[in-house]
Amino acid sequence: MQIHDLKRKTPNKKTMLVGRGGTRGKTSGRGGKGQTARAGHKARPELRDFIKRMPKLRGYRFQSIKGVNQPVIGINLNVVNDAFKDGATVKPSTLFALGVIEQYKGKNQKIKILGSGDIKKKINLVGCTVSASAKEKIEKAGGSVK
Repeated sequence: MQIHDLKRKTPNKKTMLVGRGGTRGKTSGRGGKGQTARAGHKARPELRDFIKRMPKLRGYRFQSIKGVNQPVIGINLNVVNDAFKDGATVKPSTLFALGVIEQYKGKNQKIKILGSGDIKKKINLVGCTVSASAKEKIEKAGGSVK
């Protein structure tokens, strides 16, 4: 490298040219007329339209997934004792068939057997959640919980 080959790291800025042939003349790089040529113009972002539409596609405040938050129906042991015979299998479909519960949106509801009341019959619980006191009373009567 020779001294006449050296170049500046930051060369001097060229003066701004004006006129039709210049770099920044006439429209000054803003194109034609209209909204985009004006000061402070803001075009509506295209992505915003998709973002605005999203909650409506999912359902407002996520209520479209109510099946996950399906209410749980509590049934006391004395109701189960009155409705079923000795040695019967208790599940949501049999509770609906006997008219103890109603369906929720055409489907069997989630059921929890609660421990209030006494049970004297031997029953088998299937597909229901059970409270600790109810489980104790059912197993004491000779039944089972699955």
